[in-house]
Amino acid sequence: MLRLLNIEFYKLKHNRASKILTIIYFALLTSIAFIAAIKFDIGPIKFHLAEQGIFNFPYIWHFNTYMASIFKFFLLLVIVSMMANEYSNSTLKQNLIDGLSKKEFILSKFYIVIVYALISTVFVFVISLILGYVYSDYDEFSIIFSDLEYLLAFFIKLVGFFSFGLFMGILIKRSAFAVGALLVWFFAESMIKGFLYWKFKENPSTSDSVDSIMQFLPLESMSNLIKEPFTRLNAVQSVAKQVGEDLSKDFSVHWYQIAIVLFWTFVFIYLSYRLLKKRDL
Repeated sequence: MLRLLNIEFYKLKHNRASKILTIIYFALLTSIAFIAAIKFDIGPIKFHLAEQGIFNFPYIWHFNTYMASIFKFFLLLVIVSMMANEYSNSTLKQNLIDGLSKKEFILSKFYIVIVYALISTVFVFVISLILGYVYSDYDEFSIIFSDLEYLLAFFIKLVGFFSFGLFMGILIKRSAFAVGALLVWFFAESMIKGFLYWKFKENPSTSDSVDSIMQFLPLESMSNLIKEPFTRLNAVQSVAKQVGEDLSKDFSVHWYQIAIVLFWTFVFIYLSYRLLKKRDL
């Protein structure tokens, strides 16, 4: 494992685009902290976002992992361009000539996916812990370290998403087209979702019926791991009740949602290996 990781880190070290994208990604993760600085002082109206409870434990784990997952696209570009460079620079062929098996090659890429996801998770954990200690109204140990399943969901989500990108990179070979294919897949899932809503429009439980089907599609399953956290805020819930709206929903991370994403991760890595094994390089 270490040998394979050393090979990949050497390649990344000499890839200027990958280094820039990685720096941008972690800079954006750090920018979550700047949300605390958002203030509006307009006459008698004073609004400080950090005082609205977004950095309270344990809510912060949900909020920060959701916000951080928005920036995953930048690391996806690193994964996809990494594969494109293997073909354009002929390093893939050279690695195989030097004795690296195709299985080891795929494993080396998957290990990088795991490392990136793990570093991202630890990074978000540290940022959230610091912000929570500064702004949270709660400092009890049991409250601080509850809801940590959102960090696990964040890690699994990144691994699944980057594995999808790795598969597209191997399938299409060109980074721009691989990213385009992912966008096409996203729009395809959105169209399927719209069609299902139309199909079940006469059903009083349309939303539940559509969700029960869509949860098995790759991008939708990854999205389901961390649901939007905004309607969970007490301030939003209070306003909704005053106007007669019910915004209650299940925000939990469920084991079967993790299992679905892990299944797709296995599928993408396996298909990447099968594709590479059959392809004449």
